[in-house]
Amino acid sequence: MESSARAQIARFLAALIALLLISSVAWAQKKQKNKPADDNTPLPAIPLPVSDQIDNDIGEMLGAFQVGNVEVMHKHYAENATWVRGTYEPILVGWPNYLAAYQQQRGSFQGMQLIRRNTTIFNHGDMAWAAYQWEFLSLVEGKPFSARGHTTLVLMKVGENWLIVHNHTSQVCETNPSQAPQQPGLQAQPPAQTPPAAAPPKP
Repeated sequence: MESSARAQIARFLAALIALLLISSVAWAQKKQKNKPADDNTPLPAIPLPVSDQIDNDIGEMLGAFQVGNVEVMHKHYAENATWVRGTYEPILVGWPNYLAAYQQQRGSFQGMQLIRRNTTIFNHGDMAWAAYQWEFLSLVEGKPFSARGHTTLVLMKVGENWLIVHNHTSQVCETNPSQAPQQPGLQAQPPAQTPPAAAPPKP
């Protein structure tokens, strides 16, 4: 009799353990099924504020200007953009005309460094404008050459991109005004954002 009672208890415990195991597996599967599937899903990128996006674009454009990467420069300019240079010359209209002036002027300089300071950016709908100070450093015929000035850019939003449609660069006259005119390109487009035409190329 004792043996029979023990056998019943053993069977009851075995059934209880099996029931608990089945319940645990079912609960785990249900939990896995209901688990959000976004564990490995990348979070959507947070768009940059317009001012930061434009500031980054200007930095990339000026970096390309310094090393002569015209493809990257072109990416930031509208095809029909206009350039007002630091010299008393007609406005350049259209990327092809600017590119020709940039490449011609760039040949006069051995290495270029363009330092941008105090950038201010305004945005109104699909239009924006940016202004900054610049300093241009280079060598001309092996001699140090420098120029300083201001640039104002007008930009228009095309799709998801901001394109420069107008670039106005002015060179600040130094104490010895005769020096700048002697340097090719620096007056036409000092290191603002446009490679100088007959002076430092204007970016």
